[in-house]
Amino acid sequence: EGGGAMAAAGPGRPGSAALTLLGPAPGAPSCPHGPALLFVKTSQGKEEGRRFYACSACRDRKDCNFFQWEDEKVSETRLAAREEYNRNHQPSFTHRQNVDRYKNFVLLPLSKRRFCQECQQLLLPAEWEKHSDHQFLCDITTAQLKSPSQLLYPLENKKTNAQYLFADRSCQFLLNLLTDLGFRRVLSVGTPRLHEMIQSKASQEEEFSVRSLLLDIDFRYSQFYTENEFCHYNMFNHHFFGGEAARETCRKFLYEENGEKVIMVTDPPFGGLVEALATSFKKLMAMWKDTEKEGHGNKEMPMFWIFPYFFESRILDFFPSFSMMDYQVDYDNHALYKHGKTGRRQSPVRIFTNLTPSMLVLPEEEGYRFCTVCQRYVSSGNQHCEICNSCTSKDGRRWKHCVLCKKCVKPSWFHCNNCNFCTLQKHSCEKTDVGCFVCGKTGHKRSACPSLSRT
Repeated sequence: EGGGAMAAAGPGRPGSAALTLLGPAPGAPSCPHGPALLFVKTSQGKEEGRRFYACSACRDRKDCNFFQWEDEKVSETRLAAREEYNRNHQPSFTHRQNVDRYKNFVLLPLSKRRFCQECQQLLLPAEWEKHSDHQFLCDITTAQLKSPSQLLYPLENKKTNAQYLFADRSCQFLLNLLTDLGFRRVLSVGTPRLHEMIQSKASQEEEFSVRSLLLDIDFRYSQFYTENEFCHYNMFNHHFFGGEAARETCRKFLYEENGEKVIMVTDPPFGGLVEALATSFKKLMAMWKDTEKEGHGNKEMPMFWIFPYFFESRILDFFPSFSMMDYQVDYDNHALYKHGKTGRRQSPVRIFTNLTPSMLVLPEEEGYRFCTVCQRYVSSGNQHCEICNSCTSKDGRRWKHCVLCKKCVKPSWFHCNNCNFCTLQKHSCEKTDVGCFVCGKTGHKRSACPSLSRT
């Protein structure tokens, strides 16, 4: 969550070159994270550079240094070596083996239940010897097994595994919202906390009928969930590591039998490439559509995409039917994204959804109110602007209308007559006649060009 799985793509940005994603290409080479994505580097004032393949999941070359020019001829020897490398970099146990191990683990008395912290693995007594010099936890309770997201530590690497987990309050809110809206199945893409909450409620409360399937890049979860509860999945290239069987599990789950409505909830890493994610999400939506031709007509699979508000225009480019809710999503282990902060310290994370905004009730006790004109719940600081005729604030603070820009802007911004738009008071004026070299328009730098797909 908080980016549940892995982050963006491609190698670091050299100089002022921009990296453009050309997308998943048929016949792309693979690294341990599945098929690589095709990129092109464009340098300032120069024509398009050479195209290359890089890891879909890891932004940092230190985490996965896969790189291949598109037009490069790769020798048989190197291909064989690569396949061998990819094989060796898969987890040591299969999902099936992990499920069997779990069954044996649960039968052990408390005193024999150990979890190796270094290997992030449940240990059976026969394996203690092998891990004797490692740090481990003893007496693993059933409660701990039911909340693996707390047992497993967040993977160190922040960019690849942006493992910020939903705060309880946000998780509870999401689950209540989903049940109130009548959803009985949740496809949890990179949201282990939500999945876990649904699972534990289902095992404790008989009348609780929601089910969840977790798709996540973090294979450690296969130790706690069966093949019908977890699929090892990379959301940047729509790759199911379990192959056709896992894909089938997902397809089956999306099939709405007995009118059990499905919704997909996803919480990608915030460094993730929006278009790579959008491509995968469209494929999951298509999978849903294919399960039941008649009923779905021209409808879209309902979806909650949890992402920072400043990506709004990018997300709407790919999903014009989406809108952004004002609800602020918080994370447990994230220093910045905590509830109750004011001003600029508030969480920038929002829910983007294709559901009708008026249906989504936000908690009044947390300061949300219903705007009758906009027909949606907004945060209390979000005042309705008569001129724009909408509640315009994006960040929880009250925004102000600029007559010259013909729109509302952040309270800390002022209109600069030199630049001819609103910006921070202390800024270097962009008063040059040279347009942005990407699209040729004036008024923004290359780095902020809306037409660029960037990491």
